[in-house]
Parts: sequence; structure tokens; C-alpha cells
Amino acid sequence: MRYSVVRLAVVFSLFSCATLHAGEIIPNEKCLECHGDKDLTKELPDGKEVSIFADEAKLKASVHAKKACSECHKDLTEKHPDDGKAAAAVDCAGCHKDQSDSFGASVHGIAQGKGNKGAATCKDCHGTHEVFPLNSEKSQIHYSKVVKTCGKCHADEASDVTASVHGQGLAKGERDAATCVACHAEHKIVGLKEASASYKTTAACSKCHASERINSRFAMPGDRVKTFFESYHGLAGQGGSTLAANCASCHGYHKILPSSSPDSTIHPSHLIETCGKCHPGATQGFVSGKIHTDEEKSGETGMVVNRWVKKIYITLIVVTVLLLGFHNGIAWCRKVAARRKTQGDLVLRMDSNQRFQHFVLMTSFIVLAVTGFALKFPTTWYAHLMGSEEIRRWIHRIAGLVLIAGCLYHVFYACFTAKGRRFLRDIFPRWQDFCDLWTNLGHLLCGRPRARFGRFGYPEKIEYWAVAWGTVIMGVSGLAIWFKIDVTHWLPRWAIDVAVTVHYYEAILACLAIIVWHFYHVMFDPDVYPMNWAWLDGKVPKKLHEEEHPLDKEE
Repeated sequence: MRYSVVRLAVVFSLFSCATLHAGEIIPNEKCLECHGDKDLTKELPDGKEVSIFADEAKLKASVHAKKACSECHKDLTEKHPDDGKAAAAVDCAGCHKDQSDSFGASVHGIAQGKGNKGAATCKDCHGTHEVFPLNSEKSQIHYSKVVKTCGKCHADEASDVTASVHGQGLAKGERDAATCVACHAEHKIVGLKEASASYKTTAACSKCHASERINSRFAMPGDRVKTFFESYHGLAGQGGSTLAANCASCHGYHKILPSSSPDSTIHPSHLIETCGKCHPGATQGFVSGKIHTDEEKSGETGMVVNRWVKKIYITLIVVTVLLLGFHNGIAWCRKVAARRKTQGDLVLRMDSNQRFQHFVLMTSFIVLAVTGFALKFPTTWYAHLMGSEEIRRWIHRIAGLVLIAGCLYHVFYACFTAKGRRFLRDIFPRWQDFCDLWTNLGHLLCGRPRARFGRFGYPEKIEYWAVAWGTVIMGVSGLAIWFKIDVTHWLPRWAIDVAVTVHYYEAILACLAIIVWHFYHVMFDPDVYPMNWAWLDGKVPKKLHEEEHPLDKEE
């Protein structure tokens, strides 16, 4: 028994030792026995001698104060340094995975991946043992020290930034003044010198110069980004050009100075040189043009003249188009009337009640489509024509209610009136419709005899039942979106998201079906062009009706 206890104790001791070597935290005191010596150095493979002294006071003052040395230097064991194994580079990704992943996609991370050992690492920016939080003035990445930190590798660029308006703002303690990371990002640091980065440069500048808060704080004009994008350079850049000038092309990259500074690239004495980089032979007259000018507010002679020319042309365009449209509209109406007279006897296809139902359906559908897409894409020009979002929303809802009311009336009409019941019998799908579709495909593709339809053929039936199905889907989903709070009393919140998706894509399907299918049969079909007039007066030419619906004996 006593032997068994001893044996278990030995096994437990061996297991404890193994656990210690495998991952037990080594006390900092043990590390500082050696690394607390200020004279402790190490010779690198290239013969250079570096200090490996670790200041305990700095460790305790850093954000990693509660961390043990071995939590970062996980490769070391208690046998160090007797095992002859040097400490490997610390892998910060163990605790900072997201930041490490972003860094891996940066210019520094990519350079490291290609074997460039001189590329910046985490410790080059954040420090090694003395790591402080971002808002600490002791931190190497504090807004007031970022330029200096980056300058350890990018000395010329840091010097230019220090002399720039951004650097001058930082020197005054302005936290909103742009630093290196404001333009190049923090961990996923991007280069902005390549041609492919042209648009990124403009986007980087826009982050601050399009901000009303920053423009107000530093008393800068608030329209600089807007007027740039309205210029040729801005439009070309948005179109994907990598040759068109961006912000840095004129203002410089790092040593950005106000136009009043003699050293600025946009000072009047340097404009010919600056513009001449892209426009060889530029003259004083050429560079006198304005880039960042709001034509509607400027009082300069040239801008005033340009503004009046614009107004005159807009008036000329409106008047000319109206007169031309009026002339051709009258001609079109007369020719259509004359053509209707030559078409012979007419047959009634839609009575006044049916035409009224069609009109309600047509107008509500159009209003719903226009306002619906205006709500989905509120920045488009046609959305602003309908006023505010609230106005568009209520017009959309009212049109939806009109559509639902029209459909309910149609259901009543189809069920409780003689003409409605006959209409429902005639429009109901039958097996013959599938046979007619097959027959017509042979006619369209091979020139065989065409199908013979009764009052309604498969084209009308497909459209009618598609409208019925789509109206139910759009009505239910639209009401669910409108009364979402009430709906969530019975259904989960994600049901509203599904309703929004269904409503949007069903709207696209409905609009495309109307354009491709309905518009062809009532407008673009050469037999009825420019349109089938039944929606207006209910009548179609008797000859056309006999060709399209030869089995419709009652008509």
C-alpha cells in the first residue's frame, strides 16, 4: 500500500513537471533575474550587439502590465537560456487576431510575406515592452506622435508632413488634424502612389474635407469635395480613370500647404508648373480657371456669364422641346385617328366597367412602381422630384390601398355579376391552353399553322393570373412592412426582413413582366402598333379580332 502511494506521488510529480514545461506561466521575477540587468546584451548574426534589458517599471506601466512574459514569449521554457534557444518573435495574433489579419493585408504585411525583413512589424509602431493605449500621450501611436513613429522608416515623408498644414495643426494640439493613419489607415496600411490608387487618394481626402464638423471647426469651405467631383477631374476619376488628376496631383501628397504659402504647389507662382505636369504648354490664362468654385454662388465675371448662359440654354431647351412635342403630338393624334377610320368595323372587347377596373390597376401600378423604386433608391434624380421621403412613402401607401381596393372590387365583380362570372370562366386556364402554347411555338419557330384562340388565349391568361398572384404577394408583404410592429406580435422580426426582400424582388419581376410581355402584346406587336386602343374605348378592329380570336363566337 505504501509503495503504491509513493508510486502515485512520483507519477504526479512527473506530470506536474511536464505540465510546467508545456504551458505553465513562468514568473516574471525569474525572467528579470537576467533581463533586469541594464548591461545585458546579445550579439546578432551580423555581429551587431543589442541590449536585451527589460525595464520592469515600463512593463508595469504598459497595457500588458497584468501579462506575464511567458504569455507573449510562449516558445520559452524554464530551461531558457540554458537550452541555447533564442526567443522567437512574438506572435501578436494570439490576442489581436483581427488587427493582425488587417496588418497582413497591408503594404507592410505583404512586404514581410515576400521576405522583406526590414518591413515594419507590430513592435515598430506600438513598441515592445512599453506599450500604451492609443489615448495615452506616452503611446507611440498617440495622435501627436504618429508622424514621428512613422518617420523612423519614412523620414522624408514625416518631414514633409510636419511642415504641412496637417503637421502644423498637430503641433497646435488639434486632435482632428490628419495624421499618417488618417490617410493610409491604421493596420491595413495602403500605398497611395500607384496609378491604381488614384481614386483611393481622393476618397482618403474626402473623409475629412467632406465632413461638415471638421470644415466648420477649421473654418474651411464646405464645398471642396463636391465641386471637385463636379469637375472634369472628379468625373473622370469616378469613371475609373487612373490618369485624371486627383487631390494629391495638385495639392501634393505630404507637404500640403495653403495656396497663400509661396512653397505651395497651388500658389499662383507655381500653378503653371503644377498644371503643366498633365497639360504641357499650360499658360497663365489656362491656369486662371477655377476648380473649387460653386458657380451658383460665385460673383466673378466669368462665373456670372456662365451662369446666365446656362439659364438661357435651359429655357431654350424647355421651350424648343415643348414646341416640337406639341407639333408632333398633334400630327400623331391626327394620323392615329385617320388610321382607326381605315380599320373598318370595330368589336367591343372591354365594356366601361372593365375599362374602369383596368384604369385603376394601371394607374396604381405605375404610381407604386415609381414611388417604390424612389424609396429604395432615394439618391436618384427622379426620387427628388417627388419631394421628401415622407411624401413618397404616403403616396406609395395610398396607391397600394387603391390597388387592393380595386382587386377586391374585381373579386366581387367576378363572383357576383353575370359578366364577371363569364369573364372568370373564359379566363380560367384549361388543358387546351397548353396545347395552344405548343402549337404556337411550332408556328413561331417553324412556320406551322398558328393556334386558334377563343375569347382569351394563353397570352392573356398568363398575364391575368400573374397579376393576380403578384397582387396578393405585394399586398401581403406591403402591409406586413407597413404594420411591422403589429406583425411582430405574431411572427419573429426576421419575417419583416423576408417581407421586404419579397416586396422588392416581386416588384422587379412585375415591372419586367409588364415591359416584356404586356407591352409587346398591347403596344409593340406590329399588328396593334402603336397600341391596342381597347384600354381607352374598349374596341378593336373586327378583322384583327377574327385573326386573334377566331373561336370567340359570341363577339
